[in-house]
Amino acid sequence: MPFFRDLAAAIDRMDRYNFDTMIYVADKGQQKHFQQLFQMLKIMGYDWAERCQHVPFGVVQGMKTRRGDVTFLEDVLNEIRLKMLQNMASIKTTKELENPQETAERVGLAALIIQDFRGLLLSDYQFSWDRVFQSRGDTGVFLQYTHARLHSLEETFGCGYLNDFNTACLQEPQSVSVLQHLLSHLAAVAHKTLQIKDSPPEVAGARLHLFKAVRYVLANGMKLLGITPVCRM
Repeated sequence: MPFFRDLAAAIDRMDRYNFDTMIYVADKGQQKHFQQLFQMLKIMGYDWAERCQHVPFGVVQGMKTRRGDVTFLEDVLNEIRLKMLQNMASIKTTKELENPQETAERVGLAALIIQDFRGLLLSDYQFSWDRVFQSRGDTGVFLQYTHARLHSLEETFGCGYLNDFNTACLQEPQSVSVLQHLLSHLAAVAHKTLQIKDSPPEVAGARLHLFKAVRYVLANGMKLLGITPVCRM
């Protein structure tokens, strides 16, 4: 039975590893099981049961792939890559990518990770492929798209404006908002209004440095979440 198996496994792990803390990461439906497990260990005289902990999480509902209702990680990753490639096929710039499959995989993984992080840890949520691949809103696709656009600015104008700059040129409300928040949505709005092309060199340089700083923050944030930023999409 699972209960007695877990009981024996806990004792064996303590004997093997003499752990400081043992953490069980399992869905919230297992909460009663672990409460009983830890209580039984205490009754059996194992005071280290106080150092056992259950970290619960909500479950994903409605996740289906071609194999049916039982979802495997390999299925999900393959489905993400396929759907992202299909979405990118209609975008004009996709043909310019050196490795569209790799880009599709990175953007797709970002979409999946951000979708999973949007809800509270203990909340169940209904999985939706349509919501995962939305290109607007708090989505991984939009996050990657913003990073790619900012990288494109650096490629286009970097040679002329990234050496010297004057932050006093950043007077627009959009510039101040981006500096205060460094979020994708603010950066996307500022990208449209704070033009670099045809702006005075001093202003263009300051704006380009602002966008470069935003891109670094977005890239570092994605890397902390296990997401590889893309530079083109």
